[in-house]
Amino acid sequence: MITRYLNAFVSLLYPDLCAGCMRSLYEHEELICTHCLYHLPVTNFHLDPKNAAGKQLWGRVQLTAVASYLYYVKGTTVQNIFHQLKYFNKPEIANILGERYGAVLAASPFKDADLIVPVPLHPKKLKKRGYNQSEFFAKGLSKHFKLPVESGNVIRHTRTESQTTKRRYERYENMKDIFEVVEPSAFAFKHLILVDDVLTTGATIEACANKLLQIPGVTVSVLTLAYTK
Repeated sequence: MITRYLNAFVSLLYPDLCAGCMRSLYEHEELICTHCLYHLPVTNFHLDPKNAAGKQLWGRVQLTAVASYLYYVKGTTVQNIFHQLKYFNKPEIANILGERYGAVLAASPFKDADLIVPVPLHPKKLKKRGYNQSEFFAKGLSKHFKLPVESGNVIRHTRTESQTTKRRYERYENMKDIFEVVEPSAFAFKHLILVDDVLTTGATIEACANKLLQIPGVTVSVLTLAYTK
């Protein structure tokens, strides 16, 4: 009883804020308020095999299916959520959204894959941030897919320059040959779901997927938390 009142008093002084709108959360809410969750700009890409995210990668890498959960637009709630996720030590946001997206995709062909593989961060970036947001997204998805997450078999052995100001071809050149599969036989003849946080130009996904597709019998589908219009 004392602990409950103490927690209530601390919450009054230092209220938990919604990662989307920065308003105080109610007691039953976690990280993102009900209003923001209800109004998330979902893409429904999983319902359209010819969706914008998939088209962006056509002719660049042979993928079985591609989908993204949310539209990412600057100056919106989704940008606020991603800012909190990546720079304010709140990886659980990706887990929560992964669970929600996994529930949406539970009856889709994505559930028929064998493994979920998050795109890795470079070790120095991982050490600095403390977590890989794509891995938390993958773990959220896995709760509904009932698939294992394999986060240690793909490594990023080169730390690339910032992608922010680069054009598509420059991004591809920046990412080419930076991924390595430690034990290819563990992925052989499996359908992998490659997951990342945001699909922008697709250079990261393209580079990682092409490395995986060099393994005999591998097929790759892609899921991202957001798609940049």
